[in-house]
Amino acid sequence: MRRCRACGGGVQDEFRFCPHCGKPQRTKIVEYFRGHPDVGDGGLRVSVYLTEPRHARLSVWRGDEAQAAISLDPEETSRLARFLRASATDGHQSLVSRVLARL
Repeated sequence: MRRCRACGGGVQDEFRFCPHCGKPQRTKIVEYFRGHPDVGDGGLRVSVYLTEPRHARLSVWRGDEAQAAISLDPEETSRLARFLRASATDGHQSLVSRVLARL
């Protein structure tokens, strides 16, 4: 168990936020999404930065190399989340909702 840099409380390694004061324990949260197998290989890595400047960085990966990347400010990140929620089919709604909750 490590100590929170803000309040000194004990924080388990898997916690992203301090359970005592709520301060982020990581500067970013990263999630990787596999590409559709019928369309091609690769995937999408999404990094959400919790410290200033707040932004989400989306990068397209093929193998061990990023092919392209873009950073979105919080307003554009929210707009992307709304777009994905609106276009989700019923079968994917819960998965998309869980992913977007992290943004």
